[in-house]
Amino acid sequence: MAEQTAEELLKEIRPFSDNGEFFRAYDLAESGLARFPGNVALAHRAVLSLANAGATELAIKKFAEFGLDRSELTDVRVLMARLKKDLGFEATGVRRAERFREARVLYEAAYRAVADSSEAYYPAINAASTALFAGDEADAKLLARETLTLLERRPAGWLDVASSAPDHYWALATVIEAHLILGNLDTARPLIQKAIAAAGESYAQLTTTARQFERICAVNGADLKSLHLFEPPAVVHYLGHIISPAGRFRIDEEVRVAAEIANTLDGMRIGMAYGSLAAGADILFAEALIARKVALNIILPFRTAEFIEYSVRVGGDAWISRFQACIKAAKTVRFATEDSYLNDDLLFTYASQLAMGLAVLCARHMHAPEHQLAVWDGEARSGVARTVVDMQNWIRAELPQTVIRCGARASNDDLRAYVKPPVTHGRRDMRAMLFADIHGFSKLADVQLPVFVSQIMGPVARVIHGFGDAVEYVNTWGDGIFAVFQDAGKAAECALQMQETLADIDLGLIGLPKHLALRIGGHLGPVYRLDEPVIGRKTSFGAHVSRAARIEPVTPEGCVYVTETFAAILSLHNGREFACDYVGVTKAHKDYGALRMFSLRRGHPYGIARVVANIEDGVLTP
Repeated sequence: MAEQTAEELLKEIRPFSDNGEFFRAYDLAESGLARFPGNVALAHRAVLSLANAGATELAIKKFAEFGLDRSELTDVRVLMARLKKDLGFEATGVRRAERFREARVLYEAAYRAVADSSEAYYPAINAASTALFAGDEADAKLLARETLTLLERRPAGWLDVASSAPDHYWALATVIEAHLILGNLDTARPLIQKAIAAAGESYAQLTTTARQFERICAVNGADLKSLHLFEPPAVVHYLGHIISPAGRFRIDEEVRVAAEIANTLDGMRIGMAYGSLAAGADILFAEALIARKVALNIILPFRTAEFIEYSVRVGGDAWISRFQACIKAAKTVRFATEDSYLNDDLLFTYASQLAMGLAVLCARHMHAPEHQLAVWDGEARSGVARTVVDMQNWIRAELPQTVIRCGARASNDDLRAYVKPPVTHGRRDMRAMLFADIHGFSKLADVQLPVFVSQIMGPVARVIHGFGDAVEYVNTWGDGIFAVFQDAGKAAECALQMQETLADIDLGLIGLPKHLALRIGGHLGPVYRLDEPVIGRKTSFGAHVSRAARIEPVTPEGCVYVTETFAAILSLHNGREFACDYVGVTKAHKDYGALRMFSLRRGHPYGIARVVANIEDGVLTP
């Protein structure tokens, strides 16, 4: 078998980019650079994927690390301009306009360098839009007119839907953007449907363009609704009951429920879907989504063989082949944990929470609507791993939901009133865990230790104690801290407050080295809550405690790094308060394996995972 070429790898990466799996696209591109060092196309795709995911700081770092700062290619030059523009949307006040002007200079230089080529329109229109965002309206309109002049050189009929030009979509979008900058809404409006047709199934392109149009309309005070802009297709989470001869979803209901699923999906525009793959509702959803060419992302709670035995074969052997066909057709397959089932239904709940969080995280990167689809019998029965638990979590996040009914429908219990029963003694439950230490502590002299304890550990302790009962367990050894929380949001707030507290301390003033810095790692997973015989109180045990411990040593000083699971759960339940910026696949301490990691920070009040533009009632706000 011939070895894969760089061009073939780029072709493999493209669908992930088009469907919003930007982290996956970045990981593939970066790993490709190990095989094809110096490949500009792979480096460009890697950095662009980070930019699209909102990881601007990492993108800028990788731009230089991959050597793109030495390239004269137009696509590469405008990529750095794009990153400067993103920084502008993150900034406020005077700094905001400065960043946009920096981006405009880079865009315009790229445009002037290739003014006679067919690709000049792209940097030209971006120079126009960044001039507009910087407040330089006259320059923006001048550049917009120049852009339209560039496109007028094209052969007659190039605006037609049937055009075969490879950049047909981007050229159409550019014409629309130029007219929006000029305030020509009536000219722009009829071109929008042509652009939608030209984009095909490239949802990421539509999302990027729609967001740019919204920004321009906000600055110009244009009537955004009258444009009928394209909305990105929804990202859905699906779930429902397992099928069985006399259970909550009966075998004789399969045909009817499958038809209702099909009708529901036909009434929606869906780009991405996340869920599990048990016999019954899960597989029916998955098959219908695959048939409609939706990018399917499957999350299994534990090992495949065990999952088949406990959740697929129960519906009958025929469901196993259907399961395998869905796995083969899926865009991605993840495992919530490498642990064994051990008759612990909590692992199903953990996988569902991860699937919901990943769906919300993806939707926010794509600026797309989220939706949950459920097959439910209407009865809120007790249990830690029930469809009702996952449905209730989605409702509490104030996200839309569509329910397809099954079963006898003897009751219609209030979903919001359902209370999950307590976990029995010795059983695993989900916990958020923080490990922290002070880098540089081991080099302190004995004379400095009393100051360290009172002036460093004292304020940090006050932060932790301020969370009261939200801290289920805390322990220290030297400069090390281990804290366990039931709630990921409380753990995130505690981690950031600890960093902020230490940052406010003048280390030199109290006689400590200025290089002392706190690093914190966070993870969320199923753990045992057991009585520890030596210390005489409950503590947390399990593989996920070990995983959390391996994150902190590889976290940069002054930062809080969290796992993808932690980031996903925060996106579901605490999307307004916190944001998690992707920092890449990081090798955990002591050869524990490579983990996809995120840098935790405070979020934006409008709940956008990574702020690139904030549109509130048609007004662009900082």
